[in-house]
Amino acid sequence: MPERFLTIIDSRRDALLDDLRLHVGTPTGGFHTPGLDRTRALLTDRLRRLGASIDLVPGDPKPDWLFGVSPNSPIPPTAVCRGPAGIGPPILLAGHLDTVHDPAGPFRELTLAPDGATATGPGCVDMKGGLVILVAALEALAEAGVMPNWTVVFNSDEETGSYHSEAVLRAEARRAAGGVGLAVEPALPDGSLAVERLGTGQFRIDARGRAAHVGRDFASGVSAVTALARALVTIGDLPDLTRDKIINVGPVEGGIATNVVPDRASAWGNVRFPSRQIADELQRDLVALERPGPASVHVRTSFNRPAKPQTPETLRLAALARHAAETLGQRLPFAKTGGVCDGNILQSEGLPTIDTLGVRGGGLHTPQEWIEIPSLVERCQLLALLMARIAAGAWT
Repeated sequence: MPERFLTIIDSRRDALLDDLRLHVGTPTGGFHTPGLDRTRALLTDRLRRLGASIDLVPGDPKPDWLFGVSPNSPIPPTAVCRGPAGIGPPILLAGHLDTVHDPAGPFRELTLAPDGATATGPGCVDMKGGLVILVAALEALAEAGVMPNWTVVFNSDEETGSYHSEAVLRAEARRAAGGVGLAVEPALPDGSLAVERLGTGQFRIDARGRAAHVGRDFASGVSAVTALARALVTIGDLPDLTRDKIINVGPVEGGIATNVVPDRASAWGNVRFPSRQIADELQRDLVALERPGPASVHVRTSFNRPAKPQTPETLRLAALARHAAETLGQRLPFAKTGGVCDGNILQSEGLPTIDTLGVRGGGLHTPQEWIEIPSLVERCQLLALLMARIAAGAWT
C-alpha cells in the first residue's frame, strides 16, 4: 500500500472497533436528544481538531399530518462541518446520526460473534459504522498530508424523511457544484454500490362522514370508513411493478365503536417511483381520489425525495470508486435499489452522488442488525483512497 493514509487506517483497526462500540452504545433512535447531542458533539469535535468550522443549523418543521408526528417532537439541528482549505473539487460527505431503534429497548450495545468476524448492535451498519469510517478516513488523510476540499453534513432525521434537514442538504449540494457527493449509507447486501434509487413520497387520505347511532338512526349516518375503503380499493389497482410504480397503504384508522356510524377515517401510505414522470402520475392518481359531499375524501401528499436515476456523471463517479476498490483488492459491483436516502436529495440538486460507501452488513432496522467487522478497515480505506484521488484530479 504505497499511500501512507492506507497504512494509518490499517494500524487503527482496533480503534475503529472501539469507536463503533462507543457509538452503537449511544442511543440515537426515536429523536433521543441526549444521544443525538452526544454523538454529534463527539464527531464534530474530532473534525474541529482537523481544522473544520462547525455550524449547527436549526431544523425546519415537518408536515404535521405525517404519520407519527407529534407537536411536541424535538427538531434537531443539522451540523455543517467545513474542512480547512483543501485542493481539488468540492467533496460533500453526508451521514445521519439517527437510527430506527428504541433507545429504551433491549437492543442497546455492540455484541461480537465468537469468531470476531461479525457483530450485532443497533445502528451498527445503518449507519454508525459509516460515521466511524467517515471521520477516521478524514483523520488519516490529514495525518498523511492529503487535504481534499471537504464538507461534512451530519443530520439527525434521515430515518424519518430528512424533513428537518432537507433545506440544509439542498443548500450544501448547490454549494458543492462542480464536485461530488459521497454518503456513507451501508453497502447493499452483497457489498454492491447503489448507482440508481427509486424516489419516495408520503400521503394521507382523510374521509369525513356523519355520525349516527347504528340501531336508532342508521339511515342518517354517512360512513367515513366506507368512503375511505372505496378509495383504498382504487389504490390497490394502481401499482405497476413493470414500471416501478409502487403505492402502499398502512396504517389505517377509523370509527370509535361498532354501534356508531363513523364520521372520520384516515389512512397513511407510501409511494415509490423511478422518475419524475411516474411521480407526477402517482400524484394525479391520489388527487383523483378526492370527493366532495357528505362522504368527503381529502388527500395530502409530500413527495420530498426525488428519484435518483443512473446518470453518466453518477456512473463516472462510481467507476472511480470501483477502480479504487480494485486497487485495494476489493470487489465493488453496481446495483439498483428501491430504498431511498439523502443521496436522492443531493443528486436532485445536480450533484453527482454515490451513497452506499459505508460498511457491509445486514439486518437493517431489525434487532438482528449486524456488521462485517473487516469492512471497517476495508471501506475506510476505500473512502479515503477515493477522496485522495478526487483531490489529485481524478474528477475534473
